[in-house]
Amino acid sequence: MPVLPGPLPRRKTRQARVVWGDNVVTIGGDAPVRVQSMTNTDTVDAIGTAIQVKELARAGSEIVRITVNTPEAAAAVPALREQLDRMGVNVPLVGDFHYNGHKLLHDYPDCAQALSKYRINPGNVGQGAKRDTQFAQMIEMACRYDKPVRIGVNWGSLDQSLLARIMDENALRAEPWPAQNVMVEALITSAIESAKKAEEIGLSGDQIILSCKVSQVQELIAVYRELTKRCDYALHLGLTEAGMGSKGIVASTAALSVLLQEGIGDTIRISLTPEPGAAREKEVYVGQEILQTMGLRNFTPMVIACPGCGRTTSTTFQELASSIQSYLREQMPTWKTAYPGVEEMDVAVMGNGRGRDGLHRERARRKQACQHRHLAARFGRIAGGAGVCRRRQGQDAARRSHRRGIPGDCG
Repeated sequence: MPVLPGPLPRRKTRQARVVWGDNVVTIGGDAPVRVQSMTNTDTVDAIGTAIQVKELARAGSEIVRITVNTPEAAAAVPALREQLDRMGVNVPLVGDFHYNGHKLLHDYPDCAQALSKYRINPGNVGQGAKRDTQFAQMIEMACRYDKPVRIGVNWGSLDQSLLARIMDENALRAEPWPAQNVMVEALITSAIESAKKAEEIGLSGDQIILSCKVSQVQELIAVYRELTKRCDYALHLGLTEAGMGSKGIVASTAALSVLLQEGIGDTIRISLTPEPGAAREKEVYVGQEILQTMGLRNFTPMVIACPGCGRTTSTTFQELASSIQSYLREQMPTWKTAYPGVEEMDVAVMGNGRGRDGLHRERARRKQACQHRHLAARFGRIAGGAGVCRRRQGQDAARRSHRRGIPGDCG
């Protein structure tokens, strides 16, 4: 009997809740894989940061992380949260702390309360006994304000005393591990030991999310495969320093797709180095497209476009595909409410020769043929006005199309 296509069953993890107001974003357990992002604005600029958070949330980011690195940034967080609330943006905010998080959370209680989650890197909270004390202080603040914590280990900032311990243990082995194996073990040990300490201090296991980030694809896969064998915490996936443009997109996709296919991962963030003038929302769209392409979630109607060949010399369908994709993304925040199931729609754009292109709609499978300058606008009227994905009475979801009429000979 042939094996049905699809990812392996999701790994069973504890479920964390990231909350702001009536917006409860669950991570792990039976929740869908979440897409999150991070601002690159100065948090001190509460208005500018609020604008970017709103843009990321509108693009579909379910959680947004901000830097909280100075007293001025911590003092600005409550104003940022208030500004977002006035804008009607209730996306949860995660505070990213380094070196002085214990002090900032203590000295700025309004900041600690306004954040929905804390991110702590155990490699940069201090050294030795000081490290343990400052880590404990941050966990105690999370317990006081009932906030979940992501314990995020990064290969570039590993706790040096822990790394030295792992290296010493490795030197005593009859057959010492290669350096890469030592690094993997140090990452995993740092994450799990920190999580256990957090639980000992009083943080519940279902308020802990772990991440172990590296910048090489194969190393990231190896780390998370091993991490899943040793714990049942919810896991955050991301390839750090993935790079710019197509390089960053390909590297992140290669790493995360393998893990997601194996049922590993509860939330993702695509760390792209911004290109000059590029929208910050791009990292959100890439994360969504990874999940949708793998059949794990639906975010926007799928545009299926002919790649082009000698039989399609016109560029009309190429321009049309781009226009339609942009139009769909712009309309999704409204359409998802007005037309439930619209994100499951398929749209096919094909080249049919000079100056003319065909468009096939799911469900109605209506073909519209006209000059390019009218087609994008006509599609918008059809989709919006007709409610192409409005659910029928008694249906749980919009049915997916069999894609009739879409050419099957496009390489």
